[in-house]
Amino acid sequence: MADVVYEKNVEGHYAVFTLNRPDRLNAIGGRLMAEMLEALDDFTNDPEMRVGILTGAGRAFCAGADMREGADRDAATKALAARRDSGEISEDEYKAEVAAIAPSAPVKFDLFSPNPKPFIAAINGLAVGGGMHFVMDCDIRIASSESYLGLPEPKRGIAASYGSQYLGRMIAPGEAMFYLLTAENIPIDEAHRVGLVHEVLEPEKLMERAVEIAELIAQNAPLAVRASKAMALFQRRNDEDDLKEYSNPISAEVMASEDVVEGRRAFVEKRPPNWTS
Repeated sequence: MADVVYEKNVEGHYAVFTLNRPDRLNAIGGRLMAEMLEALDDFTNDPEMRVGILTGAGRAFCAGADMREGADRDAATKALAARRDSGEISEDEYKAEVAAIAPSAPVKFDLFSPNPKPFIAAINGLAVGGGMHFVMDCDIRIASSESYLGLPEPKRGIAASYGSQYLGRMIAPGEAMFYLLTAENIPIDEAHRVGLVHEVLEPEKLMERAVEIAELIAQNAPLAVRASKAMALFQRRNDEDDLKEYSNPISAEVMASEDVVEGRRAFVEKRPPNWTS
């Protein structure tokens, strides 16, 4: 079964990208990222496609990183390191086995804003961590009344890197800092109040409205739509290199800490984490 279901509506000039790991709340793992990149490549290069809609299968939009998969990978890497250090396997064998259990594609969150074509996030359920990053990276956000958002990464020993860089540009800085630092969930009515989502709808009306918005956009001149998006996002794109130059070393330091391993393991074991930093 595909981890991303990609469906094109040629008559309406839009495509629907459905995150399709419902048994894992559409967490980013398995082949989800690789399949998303493949679908985006087709979408971007198809002149008949003018608008993308991003949603999730089942009761979640996206639960962010697959913490169980990450914890299993941490444990496997630690075991391989022990075998290498004992002389059971060589350094080259260690590297090959670590590469074999690595994700199928690097995780990226800036997938939709750099795309020249507009994207609508149809938030059908919880969107937390990387799932909220995907939401923020879309151009228009509408949500089910049963959904909620959140950046819980600090509770797992991880910096909310994408959220830290962009949330304060999308809503009032004080509101952004509250959610970034407390890592509390954002109720969807609150997300609407602060302007993070455009509309909140009953669940059965969500995709109908997403398609309606996509068709409204697709009726407009494609070149003018792409130009409008590019100009609207110019400042963000212009500042991105500076943001990454500043943020990447900070994020790398956090990701190299034992807190990340402990945060994942504590989540899987359903216990409070024991931080060491």
